[in-house]
Amino acid sequence: MFFEPSLLKGRAALVTGGGTGICRGIALGFAAHGCDVAILSRRAEHLEPTCRDIEARGVRALALVADVRDPSAVEARVAKAAAAFGRLDIVVNGAAGNFLCLAENLSPNGFGAVIDIDLKGTFHVSKAALPYLKERGGVILNISATLHYLGTPAQLHVSAAKAGIDALTRNLAAEWGRYGVRVNAVAPGPIAETEGVRRLLVGRARELATGRTPLGRLGTIDDVVRASLFLCSDAASFITGAILVVDGGLWLNSARILE
Repeated sequence: MFFEPSLLKGRAALVTGGGTGICRGIALGFAAHGCDVAILSRRAEHLEPTCRDIEARGVRALALVADVRDPSAVEARVAKAAAAFGRLDIVVNGAAGNFLCLAENLSPNGFGAVIDIDLKGTFHVSKAALPYLKERGGVILNISATLHYLGTPAQLHVSAAKAGIDALTRNLAAEWGRYGVRVNAVAPGPIAETEGVRRLLVGRARELATGRTPLGRLGTIDDVVRASLFLCSDAASFITGAILVVDGGLWLNSARILE
């Protein structure tokens, strides 16, 4: 347990992309702290194992299959989650797409697909959830990144999407605060257990990333889970529009030339 086991007791969350990776970790972290959790993905096979693990923590779980690019499907699944749990208090927007491609080789469809999943999907889910979050005052947590802070080769499409998510986070926070809805984001750096880091940071690249990180290591999923628990709990009740970087200080050193 990172915090009191009852930190989110009696609350209900929807986590998109919750079947795998960082968002699976967030879903399980919420469950461990008393929160009922619905997880949404395009692929059902990613959901059932995580649902079983959520239920093993003594709370209710719900698997929802939908593509966040489809506003109608999203609206229906959000309504199903709210009906199943009788409420919706927290939404985590983590559904994402990514691949390596230099800008000169990036097709319009490839660029658009990532914008549609990451940025537009975050908007679709947030808008669909608003009527339920307004009932008691709720929290939206968006999963951003640090890729766009200084520029990352072969990640133009993702960087543009995540920069948009940062803007969306701040604007929704400004607009929806009057409803008692807080909107924040976490921006993870390289997280060691994720598939992306396993594929992209190998050998010397992993050594360089670790060496550039002031805290001397890559991040863990638990690091992001702890930040997410804080932002979605009453401990952060006066925080909205924030983008919490969880990268051990790596982006601060990203422009440094190593000797």
